Amino acid sequence: MTAPEGRGIAGFDDSNTFRILHVSTGNVCRSPITERLTRHALSDRLGDPLGGGLIVESAGTWGHEGAPMEANAELVLADFGADSSGFVGRELLDEHVIRADLVLTATRDHRAQVISMGHSAGLRTFTLKEFTRLVRAIDPATLPDARDEGMVERARALVRAAAALRGWLLAPSVDADEVNDPYGAPITFFRSIGDEINQALDPVVTALTGVRSRD
Repeated sequence: MTAPEGRGIAGFDDSNTFRILHVSTGNVCRSPITERLTRHALSDRLGDPLGGGLIVESAGTWGHEGAPMEANAELVLADFGADSSGFVGRELLDEHVIRADLVLTATRDHRAQVISMGHSAGLRTFTLKEFTRLVRAIDPATLPDARDEGMVERARALVRAAAALRGWLLAPSVDADEVNDPYGAPITFFRSIGDEINQALDPVVTALTGVRSRD
């Protein structure tokens, strides 16, 4: 079998896009919320969720292939004014990891599973909250200006900078980098997880784009 082209395959180069892959377990709760909130935040800053070459996707380590997102996840997205339409669950495959420039997972276990798949994923895979913590420590002035060098170059530089900091800026507690699973929980818990994800995403999207939220 021929391996698909992508970031983990030597010689592959696509300088025009930067793929962000959000990963959770079933790809029906946390990662769909994170995917669509990321798109919503990009739209808020750029006017177009596909602007600048940033592509946002999601998948699950035990993904419910072809399934819709949970109804409570849709309600959470509606609270933020984010679009939940057309979502279809996916099982995490090698090709998803290979093509991703940045993988953001809900938990450390998900991160370990992604890294165990190989494809040179270690330096571009973080938990969402871990990446947020690292991004907050990076001076935006050290990153390429998206207006001059493009959003893709800025995003790639951000991932390199975060990877370099990882061994120096550790989590304050064992659970600090985790986003708990709301599957089967009432809407109140889903909303608390949505708030948690949204707060973690805000500095990440600002760092990726160089543009602050208008809220």
